Parts: sequence; C-alpha cells; structure tokens
Amino acid sequence: MYQRILIPIDGSATSSCALKEAIKLAREHSAQLELVNVYEDVLYWIDESYINYEELQETIRVNAEKLLAKGQTEVIQAELSVETKLLEAKNDRIENVIIGEADRWHADLIVIGTHGRSGFSRLMLGSVAEGVTRLASVPVLLIHCAEK
Repeated sequence: MYQRILIPIDGSATSSCALKEAIKLAREHSAQLELVNVYEDVLYWIDESYINYEELQETIRVNAEKLLAKGQTEVIQAELSVETKLLEAKNDRIENVIIGEADRWHADLIVIGTHGRSGFSRLMLGSVAEGVTRLASVPVLLIHCAEK
C-alpha cells in the first residue's frame, strides 16, 4: 500500500518515535523512506553585532546534517532503502516545506511525531504536525510519545 514514506525529523523524542514507526511500516510494505529536516533562517531574531550570522547558520546546517546521518544509519541498520534531504525554510512555514517535499518526492504517506499539546501551550507553540495534517494531499500518520 505505501511505497514512499516521508519522515520529518528534528531530533526530538517524538520524531525518534515517528522514525521507529516508519521503519516498521516500511518493512511491512517494502517501502522507501525519505528523512527530511527543515531548518529556519534565524536572521529575524538575532542581533548581528553580537553574533556571527554565517557561523550560526553553518552550525545549524551541520547539526541538521548530523541528525539526518544518524537517522539514515538507523534505517540502513534495518536494511531499508533511505534518502535524506536537508531543506531550508527560507521564510516559509515549516509545514509548507514538508508538504512541498512530500509532493515533489511523490510520498504515499507522511509519518510525523507530535507532542500532543493542547490548550494554551499549543496556541503559543503552534504545531507543525497539525499544519502538515491539515495541508497534506496524502495520508499523515501522527505518532505521539512522551518526551524524555
């Protein structure tokens, strides 16, 4: 049923749970996996007189690449096919970037972790998972697990 499963990862416990679930699904369906990480431009909230912007962006990119490599290793150890993609938000909403990649890659399913927040904390923090669920043209599997 599912041949191409996209998994956004961000280093959180919930994205780790989502990756584990996606690996199980990929085994059941002999599916390919694509791990994506979306990083944002931090320019809008930093004062460049105190922080080296280019160095900060490079650090963010390098850490995102390490995160993708760690996820890729986990998938390869499960003997599954995997691609990785580092995406920059470039003033777009993260959920839009994820949806765009799912469409470009022709994903059959998106597996994404969610914190399961509600009320005021959800209002203040927003929810990428909720945005993906609302906007996606393919099924979205939300995975909730308690962060440690």
